[in-house]
Amino acid sequence: MTTTEKDTGKTAEYLGRARDKVFLEAQAATDFSFGEKVASVFDDMLDRSVPFYQEIQRMIAEMATDFAAEDTSIYDLGCSTGNTLLNLDVSLVHKVRLIGVDNSEDMLKRCRQKLTEQGVRHDYELVCADLNQGVRIQNASMVLMVLTLQFVRPLYRDTLIKSIQEGLNENGCLILVEKVLGEASVFNRFFIKHYYEFKKRHGYSEMEIAQKREALENVLVPYRLSENREMLLRAGFRCNDVFFKWYNFVGIVALK
Repeated sequence: MTTTEKDTGKTAEYLGRARDKVFLEAQAATDFSFGEKVASVFDDMLDRSVPFYQEIQRMIAEMATDFAAEDTSIYDLGCSTGNTLLNLDVSLVHKVRLIGVDNSEDMLKRCRQKLTEQGVRHDYELVCADLNQGVRIQNASMVLMVLTLQFVRPLYRDTLIKSIQEGLNENGCLILVEKVLGEASVFNRFFIKHYYEFKKRHGYSEMEIAQKREALENVLVPYRLSENREMLLRAGFRCNDVFFKWYNFVGIVALK
């Protein structure tokens, strides 16, 4: 075991969360799913698989103080275990309603547990729904999709983004964090290579990386950054900008 593996394992243990070992052993190829096995280690998976995940979360909470409006709702679509909702609860002084949406009951179970344990101050609601079937957004000053849109089938993405735009209040914003393709194949190869090096530094083995890549192949379908920005404009957002970029990960904020 490398020093990085030891340190990461200690960190996970210290935080009282399970270490991600989902793909540690050889297994038959199956599509990635957000069931109990993944939900139980998801927080560790995020920290070790998403570059600057905690900084992205900090930036989202910081921008929320700019855009959240009194007596409105903030939606976290694909809320998973509730990290973003918890950060918003701490950061926001406005009277807002937090609404978390996810299609995994296992994720929502852990999210509900974390929100209860932390004693969330704001009113909140957790909804189990498949974003491929659309979502109803009402009286929203912010909608967040943190590593979520990439799991929505491309066929439904334009419709989903349009419904979000229509449900946002004037001057409301959508924050989108995505894994993306490089604008050219040469960049894409470099970005992916450096991303796998990042995962190795955080204790993942070659086999774990390869097996997860295979499991995600038909489940996570990334767009290029330019395609995501063009989609936002098609949906009617008047402007959008990049607030975070690390190789093949990007954060975009779009304004209605």
